[in-house]
Amino acid sequence: MTGIWTLLSHESLLWITATVAAFFLGDTIARASGRHAAVNPVLIAVVVIVALLLLTGTDYDTYFEGAQFIHFLLGPATVALALPIRDNLHHVRRALLPLAAALVAGSVTAAVSAVGIAWALGLRPDILASLAPKSATAAVAVGISETIGGIPTLTAGLVLITGMTGAIIVTPLMNALGIRDWRARGFAVGIAAHGIGTARALQVNPIAGAFAGLGMGLNAILTAFVAPWALGLFR
Repeated sequence: MTGIWTLLSHESLLWITATVAAFFLGDTIARASGRHAAVNPVLIAVVVIVALLLLTGTDYDTYFEGAQFIHFLLGPATVALALPIRDNLHHVRRALLPLAAALVAGSVTAAVSAVGIAWALGLRPDILASLAPKSATAAVAVGISETIGGIPTLTAGLVLITGMTGAIIVTPLMNALGIRDWRARGFAVGIAAHGIGTARALQVNPIAGAFAGLGMGLNAILTAFVAPWALGLFR
């Protein structure tokens, strides 16, 4: 065991292993709860990793250098969401007009509400810029934030918080609103809560998962145009 620890402590494998183990722990707890909406495996994994970094005195840059291969895999994982969309393409074709309207409404609301509330609270312009793309998937949101004068690391954190919040509240919220159409439920969470919300939708229903992936992808494209516009409204 001493030899294994020596190897891990000097290689990037340490933080990759820690990240995978933290998510496995979170997923195990989520399965034990019957996939309850409030028991989010990503949230549990984040808490475990943050606690581990604090206990070991490890800075984030060191952690990211070790675990960046997992970050790289976000790209292929996002592209793979095209598969459930392809399988449910006939559902998509039947609802093109409502989907377009929902996409514009959701994307504009996400950006304008976040920037508007922050502006009303008197936050700095760079924080407003960091908030504007928070509902887009991480890689896109960080790029937009850099372009419009935001703080990329802050945007990454806001994206994570947005995704986890959406994944936790989507099921009880949709039930409370009486929305039963899996297409509407999935598309809404994909727009509002990007990849983490999409992962939750895939767990609940395959049609919801397909529409969540579609919403996430389209919202990432539209946010590149909406976020600068929303920021301009309050500047």
